[in-house]
Amino acid sequence: MPPLNLTNLTPATFVLAGIPGMEKSHIWISIPFCSIYLAALLGNGVLLFVIGTERSLHQPMYLFLSMLAIADLMLSTTTVPKMLALFWFRAGEISFDACLTQMFFLHFSFSAESVILLAMAFDRFVAICYPLQHAAVLTQSAVVKTGLVALLRSFCIIFPCIFLLKRLPFCGHNVIPHTYCEHMGIARLACADISINVLYGLAVPFAAIVVDVVLIAVSYVLILLALFRLPSRTARHKAFNTCGSHVCVILLFYIPAFFTVLTHRFGQEIPHHTHILLANLYVLFPPLMNPVVYGVRTQQIKEKVMKVLNCPKSH
Repeated sequence: MPPLNLTNLTPATFVLAGIPGMEKSHIWISIPFCSIYLAALLGNGVLLFVIGTERSLHQPMYLFLSMLAIADLMLSTTTVPKMLALFWFRAGEISFDACLTQMFFLHFSFSAESVILLAMAFDRFVAICYPLQHAAVLTQSAVVKTGLVALLRSFCIIFPCIFLLKRLPFCGHNVIPHTYCEHMGIARLACADISINVLYGLAVPFAAIVVDVVLIAVSYVLILLALFRLPSRTARHKAFNTCGSHVCVILLFYIPAFFTVLTHRFGQEIPHHTHILLANLYVLFPPLMNPVVYGVRTQQIKEKVMKVLNCPKSH
């Protein structure tokens, strides 16, 4: 077979088609999507401002929470503005490089968020099982190093996807039946064997996320065993409360993500527009709910938010 001239077979632009079969409803769908996105920006912005300005919140749990808020903002901002432009102005065109950039930051922020949730589980494990060692183990330096590990691991896992896509010829196929660019959505347009993309896209990131989930589960089994050994009901209730917020956030993050991945790979009988709607909720719902869960369930954050909101009234 003669060598392919890949430069001629790489499209200058892709076209995002939106939600196939629901094009007439794009404007109506955009209203809740835009509202959720604005609420997520506000919630995570307030959370970052409160944690950044209140020295009493410069503790590992809240520093991890601020990292989670940054990852949430990246996850939604990578996808939603372009999605809304598509819904409102039919601006579905996106350059090949911009599409790869969006794909990279989408998967990168998801992977980073998974590492941060694991770090938060470890923080709760040390705080409850080894409270006297907590300050010595989880120093600010350790928190910063954890953030760097999250960035480095995510980069190393996702960056190869760019090269796996750049090597593919596309033969004029450039319409992506989706609202944003993701690895397998781009790969399926190629007119070549994409088995390496399928293998890498499913095995490597999925394996990394599964390892995170297993380690989080182990942490919580050990936490529960330690909680049931606590003599004081008050201490047990307080520990349950601090863990409860984190468990809610874990469920909000992993359940939609795993459901989206599994239905995308194995749910061929599920209508395509259902896949796309689920994939959109996965980039919108966790960024909306995480600040709400922590804001409502964490007394320190609730108090500081009320203090910030009441500041103008005191003058």
